[in-house]
Amino acid sequence: MQVRAESSSEALNCRKHLNADILLMHTRKHIVVIGGGVAGMESAIHLCDMGYEVTLVEKQDQLGGHVLKWDFLFPDHRPAYEITNELCPSVEEKANIKLQTEVKNIVKQNGHFEVALSDGEILTADALLVATGFDLFDAHKKEEYGYGIYDNVITAAELEERFQNKIPIRTAAGKKPARVGFVHCVGSRDEKVGNEYCSKVCCVTAVKQAMRVKESLPGCEVFCFYMDLRMFGRYFEDLYREAQEKWGVQFIRGRLSEAAEDIDHRIIVKVEDTLAGRPLRMAVDLLVLLTGFVPSEGTKRMAAMLNLPLGNDRFIKPSDEHLRRNLTPVPGVFVTGASSGPRSISESISDARAAALEIAAWFNHQTQHAVK
Repeated sequence: MQVRAESSSEALNCRKHLNADILLMHTRKHIVVIGGGVAGMESAIHLCDMGYEVTLVEKQDQLGGHVLKWDFLFPDHRPAYEITNELCPSVEEKANIKLQTEVKNIVKQNGHFEVALSDGEILTADALLVATGFDLFDAHKKEEYGYGIYDNVITAAELEERFQNKIPIRTAAGKKPARVGFVHCVGSRDEKVGNEYCSKVCCVTAVKQAMRVKESLPGCEVFCFYMDLRMFGRYFEDLYREAQEKWGVQFIRGRLSEAAEDIDHRIIVKVEDTLAGRPLRMAVDLLVLLTGFVPSEGTKRMAAMLNLPLGNDRFIKPSDEHLRRNLTPVPGVFVTGASSGPRSISESISDARAAALEIAAWFNHQTQHAVK
């Protein structure tokens, strides 16, 4: 009799699991992914591969996000277009894509989300994935660095655009610069602008770009002005050593205090060299500002619309920084990529895959709970 009881119990459990699996297979869930950068695309691909219906909403006229504006990646100098060339065709084949479209309103009712789009369409979703990413800090806010005032002060994003479009590195007057300076942590680790966090990729971006400048202009002197070098990724330290030993990039520890233009339109920088323990005044022909990450307008809008909590850095705060990094306190709402904080491309892609699995686990839990 005991054996029969155990067998009956096991059979009942098997039927419950079988019913759950059948219900899961025959009830195709619909997920709306908001944001078409690398994280949004990667998560959408994996969700489609798991059998879910996915609609990806992107406000721009093409997928790819910030990667579209980058020329090459660190630490292996891989062309950035290879990432989008792989992701875009795959997600376009598998998911429903809505370009030049924004989410205007979201209402949750009867366990579903009614997502109102800017084109007038209303989508009914079982879950939402916020992948609205980041914006770059507005360098105009650091007036002491002269961006928008002096023509020979540019951002790293603008320099990257020159690399991408094969535009020679020149001053505003069209001359080859004899000396180029890179300023780290512009808008990051800065109490004055309210951004005390590290943006994680600025240091390695500066090193990458400094090497490219030296490669393009062998006779040019290149200086990096940094607070602390945070080269924590795999092979990043090797890149830093290569910049010094092979290319002769010079690193000066200290925060830039001021940049001003002289009569010859060179940029005079003032910095406290903390290693040498003395103030430094130097003229450069071109000054490049490494602007950090800030929450995108889309991320701020989604957080407000869905009542999602924010961290001290104003990025979306997940439910658990260790165990549930893609889950939010709002049931059915998930987050991925740089919407929840600065990330590199490889980190964003890994996080997107984790988000897809988190969503699948949540659906499975919901289904099993319903069967019980």
